[in-house]
Amino acid sequence: MTTTKNTAPAAPAAPATTPAPVTTPASASAPVLTRCAEAEICADPSSTMTLLADSAPGEGGFTVYRSTFAAGAPGAPAHFHTRAWELFFVIGGSLRVLVGEEVTVLGAGDFLAVPPHTPHAFAAAPGSEADVLCVFAPGMDRFDYLRLLGSVMRGETAPGAIAASSERFDNHYVDSPAWRAALAGDGA
Repeated sequence: MTTTKNTAPAAPAAPATTPAPVTTPASASAPVLTRCAEAEICADPSSTMTLLADSAPGEGGFTVYRSTFAAGAPGAPAHFHTRAWELFFVIGGSLRVLVGEEVTVLGAGDFLAVPPHTPHAFAAAPGSEADVLCVFAPGMDRFDYLRLLGSVMRGETAPGAIAASSERFDNHYVDSPAWRAALAGDGA
């Protein structure tokens, strides 16, 4: 994932210089406006994340970003959060999701809200791209997590940094036989 300024909606961004991290306040006390041209982009070969609004832990508020996955993009492995709901609105394409032990596919216009402590995973559905608006409520300081994930994917940071950050980012990975079976059905 490379961090850059947004210059085109939903298209994977080319590697570029990383600007200074920006966190948009997302609290109940002030309106939040993020212009498309000013949104930070995190991208890798299979997905692009447009960072829209992020509140620090303890401020309430929300975290919002848009994820665009290429066909066959891996998405996120099975995990859960202890403090926040994770919300998904599919703008276009199809998103395969795990909720608990059930795997289903969401299409354009579908909405899913995953409560705390519920294992879930997601990826572009087989043979499809996915364009998804993701929201965490309350906000969880997710932009730093997405930047860390990009650093690991680029080989700049050891993969163990993700596990070491689980409490800070409230991202706890779990094993899911149902998700493994769904991925194995794809030949993954």
